[in-house]
Amino acid sequence: MTNPRITVLGVGNVFYTDEGFGIRVVERLEKDYHFPEDVLVVDGGVLGVNLLGILSQPRYLIVVDIIRQGKTPGSLYRLTEDEIPKRIQSKMSLHQVDLIEALTLCQALDHVPETVIVGVEPADMETFQMALTPTLEEKIDPIIAMVLTELDRLGATYVKKERSSCA
Repeated sequence: MTNPRITVLGVGNVFYTDEGFGIRVVERLEKDYHFPEDVLVVDGGVLGVNLLGILSQPRYLIVVDIIRQGKTPGSLYRLTEDEIPKRIQSKMSLHQVDLIEALTLCQALDHVPETVIVGVEPADMETFQMALTPTLEEKIDPIIAMVLTELDRLGATYVKKERSSCA
């Protein structure tokens, strides 16, 4: 695919419990759904500014990540373009700061995608463990539903994969 219209980008660090939430969501999206050629689903890890090439291509960007707002762990969020710069002051996480910087650099390329961030309040971002907390594990399906709602809003098509009956 040379030029996706929509990119779904999961960011985070899978080695620190809930920091890996965005990655776990895109892994499930790739496992459970077929997407058309104009929709790119990307595991962005903690690449931050190194994602500039990916961020400068699509018209629309859906970012999946944790968002620290000081609310109850598991609280769901949807941030639009106007809300994103304000959130940088709350230091959600280091990779989110890098992501904002990469989006800012897109301005120099005269192409900033219409961006929405969907995410969840983390319960634990410090424990060195690859598993999500049970609270965030339960939020994967609701966040996937939010991503699919965004894709619907943008007119994208997708198909849920058939589950094999073989074990």
